[in-house]
Amino acid sequence: MISKIVILFLVFMAVLAMFGKLRFPGSKRLANAKCRKCGRYRIGKGPCPCSRKAG
Repeated sequence: MISKIVILFLVFMAVLAMFGKLRFPGSKRLANAKCRKCGRYRIGKGPCPCSRKAG
């Protein structure tokens, strides 16, 4: 009985590991939305605040 529980647990963990390696749709788009200088996410189409000149 305990061996069945252990085997089921290991199978469940293997399935979770397979799903964890999948790439979610839109991940490439999210990576492109980051600023290359500071790494923050850009909101909208304008430049990142780190690249604006202080005035």
